Amino acid sequence: MIQFIASTLRRLSQYHDIGRLVASAPGRWPRVLKQIKSHGIMFCTWATLRPALIALMMLLIQAICSRVIWPQAHLTMRQLIEEWWMWPLVAVSILAMLSVDLYFLIRIGIFDRYETEKYLDEAEHWLTSWKTPLIRLATFGYLDPRKIVDTEVKKALEQGRGMLHSTLWWVSIQASCRLLCGLSLWLSWAVLPPRISQIQ
Repeated sequence: MIQFIASTLRRLSQYHDIGRLVASAPGRWPRVLKQIKSHGIMFCTWATLRPALIALMMLLIQAICSRVIWPQAHLTMRQLIEEWWMWPLVAVSILAMLSVDLYFLIRIGIFDRYETEKYLDEAEHWLTSWKTPLIRLATFGYLDPRKIVDTEVKKALEQGRGMLHSTLWWVSIQASCRLLCGLSLWLSWAVLPPRISQIQ
């Protein structure tokens, strides 16, 4: 929960900028938006769906384990310290989880809304301007601003798909580390009750 709140706060301005961009797109860049929608199928490939499904599955397994299987496990730090042989497994899983969380907290992608708006304005201009057919006619079709915009939109979507692909894999790794950490703590708790009951 702390990681979620801290990560959200770190990216709050970024979410705000993206939200404003998306909200203004239909009225400000309708032609560009139409171009983007026409290439939307690029995101519906197995290369994108696979990490999305794995990330969803890992998050689901983590939620089920933490809310259904592990809530009754109560392991104190004292119990863990007393059982020195548990330290390596628990320490490695906690270190892996904290390392990935710290990476997500520190590394934040750069999103320049003003620069993006400038490029979108320029693209919308060439898709609606009366100059576009004249340039195409004057260059005998060699220069077609609409085709250039379409190519740039494809490039931008390819980059976006790559970023999404990478992000989903990182989410899967993050969920896996949490699952591994929870499993190591649960296993430590699972082997303790018989020994504690014998001592009592």
